[in-house]
Amino acid sequence: MNEWIDIGRVEDIPLQGARVVRTPQGDVAVFRTIHDEIFALRDRCPHKGGPLSQGIVSGKTVTCPLHNWNIALDTGEAVAPDKGCSGHFPVKVVEGKISLLLPVERVKRASVS
Repeated sequence: MNEWIDIGRVEDIPLQGARVVRTPQGDVAVFRTIHDEIFALRDRCPHKGGPLSQGIVSGKTVTCPLHNWNIALDTGEAVAPDKGCSGHFPVKVVEGKISLLLPVERVKRASVS
């Protein structure tokens, strides 16, 4: 079972930046594009586990700060020629408030930083 959790407001995330939601199963990076689109990915590059939340957001991709892999924000998939997936999470924005869909076992102890 999954549950939506409120994680903050759109303006809490800098344009072309990210914030991290900590869960017992790992960190989730929540990104904001220049056009105020919000996406959420597991905060681990599929290549070597680099922190995607520290990468550079450009368009609808984030570049891993370790080895420059580009990851699609809408799917979590590495951009060709690279291969792999970080995993993505559904998000919704209602009246400027961001909600993240997580499995219930992750919801109980999730925190935003």
